[in-house]
Amino acid sequence: MPIPRTRISSTDALVGIWTILLAAFLIGALYFGRGILIPIALASLFTFLLAPLVTRLQRWLGRIGAVLAVVLLLVALAVGGGWVLTRQVVDLAIELPSYKENIRGKLRAINVTNGPFTRLFETLDELKEDIPGAKSEDKVDEGADDPSPFTLRPIKEAATRVEVVDTPDPTPAETLKAYAAVVLGPLGTAALVLLLLIFMLLKREDLRSRVIRLIGQGRISATTRAMDDAASRVSRYLLMLLVVNVTYGIPVAIGLHFIGVPNAILWGTMCIFLRFIPYVGPWVGASFPIILSIIVSPDWMMPMMTISLFIVLEIISNNVMEPWLYGASTGVTPVALIVAAVFWTWMWGPVGLVLATPFTVCLVVMGRHIPRLSFLSVLLSDEDALTPAEDCYHRLLRVGEHDEMELVDQYLRSHSMTELHDEVLIPVIAAVEADHRMGLLDEDQRNFVYQGLRDMIEELADRPAILEKDQEADEGHDVLSAETRPNCRIHFIPARAERDEISALMIARVLDGLGFDSSVGSGKPAIGEKAGAAADARPDVVCISAIIPTSVTPVRFLCHRVREAMPSAKIVVGFWGAPDKVTSAAETLREAGADELVSSFAEAQEVFGKLAAPLAMKMEAASLPENETER
Repeated sequence: MPIPRTRISSTDALVGIWTILLAAFLIGALYFGRGILIPIALASLFTFLLAPLVTRLQRWLGRIGAVLAVVLLLVALAVGGGWVLTRQVVDLAIELPSYKENIRGKLRAINVTNGPFTRLFETLDELKEDIPGAKSEDKVDEGADDPSPFTLRPIKEAATRVEVVDTPDPTPAETLKAYAAVVLGPLGTAALVLLLLIFMLLKREDLRSRVIRLIGQGRISATTRAMDDAASRVSRYLLMLLVVNVTYGIPVAIGLHFIGVPNAILWGTMCIFLRFIPYVGPWVGASFPIILSIIVSPDWMMPMMTISLFIVLEIISNNVMEPWLYGASTGVTPVALIVAAVFWTWMWGPVGLVLATPFTVCLVVMGRHIPRLSFLSVLLSDEDALTPAEDCYHRLLRVGEHDEMELVDQYLRSHSMTELHDEVLIPVIAAVEADHRMGLLDEDQRNFVYQGLRDMIEELADRPAILEKDQEADEGHDVLSAETRPNCRIHFIPARAERDEISALMIARVLDGLGFDSSVGSGKPAIGEKAGAAADARPDVVCISAIIPTSVTPVRFLCHRVREAMPSAKIVVGFWGAPDKVTSAAETLREAGADELVSSFAEAQEVFGKLAAPLAMKMEAASLPENETER
């Protein structure tokens, strides 16, 4: 059956156009309104970071006192840190010219007189002589010294008239205006951020209520959960990142001080702030002291020790401090963080680079709690885009890949064989049938997926190590213990179609690895022939295997015929992956002769173990001598 083409209605087209226009409007508003939005974003960021501290101090100082105390502490730290860093920068500017001799010594140590690049330049210079038109009337004097590897040839140009204009010196008012524009701009932004921060901390509950009413639109509970999730993730991320950066910057300053790199406090502070920039910041922060160590050191010992210091601290920070302090991740994939950093840097410059991660976390949280924005969670979050069943299904659909076993092996590292069938393979069969009934899969595609499932079943049956691991993982069930592995014969009857036969093969292979003697009939014969074949096999237990969309009617008829053919046999009906159908049809199937009804492989294992226990006791009693039996 060919796959039908889906027609796009005019409503869907209008919705798509409206979405594109809205996105363009939002991007334009963010770009052109950055002068207003940046202070608001920075104030919101500091509010997230300082709100927990204000809440704790509010018990003793009151709301106003707690806010003023926290803000004054922040200002004092900023002013004190700025004064110390300014002194460090001034000292560096004064001392840097005294290291010229060290730089000359480093350059003389790198001898490239007879290196490969010098010979390459000489060869290119000789080849230039053979290029047609290379020789001109205007030649460079042969006796002139030219230290460069290439010969520069002058080009005749028309004479240009140069006129010297005497520009007047700027007046003191103009000079003051120029410096004021450079200094007052950042100070004005800082003052605006500080003012907004104070009012946001004072009125944070009122702002929260207004946001809930603005974007909630009657969904108070969902909006509240979204805001709580975003606030906890962002505040925790910022606090833990600050702790990680401080525990990184302080050892950097101490290590550089003992190594002998000048202005160690400056470089330690710079590392603290630059690590707020994801991925790029730590390397930028390390490059400055490494370059300075090369400049100030007369030998190469200091640079090597500086590089070693940063390598050791990065290893400790990435593998010990961050996993210990973060606990839970931000929920954002690394690729999304990189793209967000590029986007927000383009929009808002360095401030956008710092705000990229908090903004992305907020977008992910919105995608999780707002259905219309769920695509944001799919694109940005670190959760798996596909469930294991969906991933296995799309791998089976790909022609020529055959990589579904990689997924199976990865899944079995943390799950049992039973969970693999219940959570992955059975849902794959249900999805195949649903797509086939809707016309999304033709007959050849369905057969291709089913053949892949059959190959997977056979390959899993040849892995005793995995089955043994599965048995150890499920220890505690009587059916899996060594003492209760019975010599129990189980015959599986597919209810109707090929899907039922494949599900029967799955459960049979799992039980074979657990010590049962399983056989599987064909799903093609009529109901009477299936019952007769089951009676000829003389099993202890008969299991009728069915999977949606197989209905209850053929299962009931088959159960009735099997009961007529084998009155003393135990009959188990398995409607795999359909617990609701098992519950609704339980009475009907029991009237037809079913003893047990199950909907998963885990339930089936437990039921087969209970049914096999009396059989094992009968076999043990039959094997005893006659006198032991009389006793």
